[in-house]
Amino acid sequence: MSERAFDKFTKRAKQVLQYATEEARSFNHPYIGTEHILLGLIREGEGVAARVLEDLGVKLSQARHSVEFIVGAGEGPVHQDQDLTARAKKVIAFAVEEARRLNHHYIGTEHLLLGLVRNGEGVATGVLDILGVSLEQVRTQVLRVLRQTPGASPADRPSAGSSGSAGSSPAGSAGSSPAGSAGSSPAGTQRQSKTPYLDALGTDLTEMAEAGRLDPVIGRSHEIDRVIQILSRRTKNNPALIGEPGV
Repeated sequence: MSERAFDKFTKRAKQVLQYATEEARSFNHPYIGTEHILLGLIREGEGVAARVLEDLGVKLSQARHSVEFIVGAGEGPVHQDQDLTARAKKVIAFAVEEARRLNHHYIGTEHLLLGLVRNGEGVATGVLDILGVSLEQVRTQVLRVLRQTPGASPADRPSAGSSGSAGSSPAGSAGSSPAGSAGSSPAGTQRQSKTPYLDALGTDLTEMAEAGRLDPVIGRSHEIDRVIQILSRRTKNNPALIGEPGV
């Protein structure tokens, strides 16, 4: 995923994903799964998720031992880039949805933990079970902490360049959903998007084109005209671009 796809992630949430990548590499796993996200949440140490897990008695060393017990370690060092598993991607999608439900315009460690709990499957669930922590306990504790937190620290806010207007909420800056934070709405209302997952995890090429942020395409007028012609058809409207990579 591109860096732009995570604009609404706080610095701590991005750090969690970086730690998850490092944890996967330390186990010689060629993928990033729910277990690595859980380890990243614990290892981050300062966000809402880390505080919740600490309150529930979840220790990083114990969680690592549980991961090794369930899936073991890989046989050799990982040389290629690791991709998120389907379940890990689902956790992130659920995190986006949880942020929207809470009317937060950012995605923090707490939303990643709620997404992990909501997913309810994967190695991370098994790790928590081994450590004697139920998913319901985690969710209840996260929501309790959010209600008790009057505001978010700077590290809990989205990085520079992310969209959304600032406000107050139980866990920090409140605003529109992750999808609806691209612009300000009249006072007392927030614009809601019909595609929150796409807005939070995707790249709007149309918006980039309108803002003049796309690189120019040179020497491809014929190909572009042909693609437009094919896309305009009622049937047989799937263009296929054939050629060497990067050409």
